[in-house]
Amino acid sequence: MIETVEVLDPYFTKPDLPGNFERAVNGREIVDVGRRGKYLLLELDDGLTVVIHLRMTGSLVLLAPDGSENPGDARIYEADRSERHLKARFTLDDGGELRFSDPRRFGRGFVANGEDLETYFASRLGVEPLSDDFTVEAVAAMSAGRTGPLKSFLLDQKGVVGVGNIYADEALFRAGLHPLSPGGSMKPEHHLALRDGVVEALQRGLDLGGASIDDYRDAKGEKGGMQKEFLVHRREGESCVTCGGEIRRIVVSGRSTYFCPTCQKRLRRKSKRK
Repeated sequence: MIETVEVLDPYFTKPDLPGNFERAVNGREIVDVGRRGKYLLLELDDGLTVVIHLRMTGSLVLLAPDGSENPGDARIYEADRSERHLKARFTLDDGGELRFSDPRRFGRGFVANGEDLETYFASRLGVEPLSDDFTVEAVAAMSAGRTGPLKSFLLDQKGVVGVGNIYADEALFRAGLHPLSPGGSMKPEHHLALRDGVVEALQRGLDLGGASIDDYRDAKGEKGGMQKEFLVHRREGESCVTCGGEIRRIVVSGRSTYFCPTCQKRLRRKSKRK
């Protein structure tokens, strides 16, 4: 149960007021924990849900009552005893704490009921890539007629949700597709390759606890291990694990993008039939 929540930075609940968030959450029991896209969901006993988006540098860390059972706590906070990056503190009835920290202040939290939450997500989020709905047919339908690059297609949360910059690069490499290929240029075999590439990249990330390049930690404060197995991401100038060629970096939609120009085929836009 959440005894009290203290919002330490009003940006965390913006545009709503911190006091409204605190009053809605204080004294409520967490009955379920879930996820939708990149949003973390804490379902409360009164039907409301706490929604938290970590954005680029946010992290949730669960502390045991005495702090000793969390192996990552010292690593995260030892360098900054003032806790100046701490944005919200949830005090639990067992004496433990759930802490939200965010150096860049992009993360957000709000409270919503089920109906409002579905409406909110319906306008922002598409298919979950690890669900049964992420089929080859779904990829074909979502990408049909798109002239923008595949990298941008994967980053668009209204299509496939939860694929960030890292996993888009890794998925495209697995699929053998160049990041600048137009989304609508794919053939059925490419739809299959991309679907499988996305699933494989995300599943490997889950198996390794995520990628800790800068600030990411899991709920115990532990680093992930995906960054040790990147196939192309952040490997500019290094040798491709498949062909031995040089990994290159370009910018697509404002994001650093890494690929192998030999292994990843650049598709051309389909010509219109007369």
